[in-house]
Amino acid sequence: MTRAMRTTLAILVALVLLAAFGTFYVLEEGEQAVILQFGRPVGAPATEAGLHFKVPFIQEVRRFDKRLLIWDGAPNQIPTAGREFIWVDTTARWRIVDPLKFLKSVATESGAQSRLGDIIDSMVRDHVAANPLGELVRSSAWEPPKGEALEEVAEEVLAELKKEIRLGREGISQAILSAVQKVTPEYGIEVIDVRIKRLNYVESVREKVYVRMISERKRIAARFRSEGEGRSAEILGNMEKELREIRSGAYRKVQEIRGKGDATATRVYGGAYGRDPEFYAFSRTLESLKESQNKNSVLVLTTDSDYYRYLKEANPSRLKTRR
Repeated sequence: MTRAMRTTLAILVALVLLAAFGTFYVLEEGEQAVILQFGRPVGAPATEAGLHFKVPFIQEVRRFDKRLLIWDGAPNQIPTAGREFIWVDTTARWRIVDPLKFLKSVATESGAQSRLGDIIDSMVRDHVAANPLGELVRSSAWEPPKGEALEEVAEEVLAELKKEIRLGREGISQAILSAVQKVTPEYGIEVIDVRIKRLNYVESVREKVYVRMISERKRIAARFRSEGEGRSAEILGNMEKELREIRSGAYRKVQEIRGKGDATATRVYGGAYGRDPEFYAFSRTLESLKESQNKNSVLVLTTDSDYYRYLKEANPSRLKTRR
């Protein structure tokens, strides 16, 4: 075999191997494919995992995901039906159900993400603008609080709390999903779920809300403080009343005890002095003499004074008899 023949044979073998590899392709689980011939789709899409055939060199395989994909949009500033401006952040789950339509309409997943962004953002804006804020933040099963929790709430807030919820956040999300599902099939896309994952006031409105919340808290604090001061005055008044009653009772008791003591002392003194009137007169004389003493004065007594008279008239023998 000449060198030229060997070279030709090697080229033929390489071409056969290349054609064989170009004829077969494998789809993994979770993949689907469309066959393109000169840039145009031919045949039905391949949706089953396994080994598949195509014409080598003139056909190529465009693969697409069959699994659920995530769309996560940027937050949008949207006014509600009550003209409150809020940031709305939305997410969705979708998948490619018709790869042929998908290829013809949006071509790639990035193109599909962009198209979904336009569709979902538009539907979210329409439904948010058509509903009040309460519908967006509450569930359809919302029930206003009862009992003491409502005592601290202002009248306007109380009226808002008691409003009936017609759709709620879940109902609005479901309405958005239904509206989106009517549009996306023409792109070979099925949207499985749309969720509003976050709501928040815009900065200017948020500041006003904070000011109103602070004002409301101050009003409640002032009410509690006023009630506390009233209760304190009531307690102090009762305490002062009880204190006066205790003092009055104690004073009355003291006077009764003192009166009884004075009566007893008078009775004892009367009995003692009644036994010896002369001694009583002498004792009273000594007491009056003692009370009349003054360190800055001098008392001069004559022998005719009552004091000396009792001393002179004292009879020792009679005192012994009395003893």
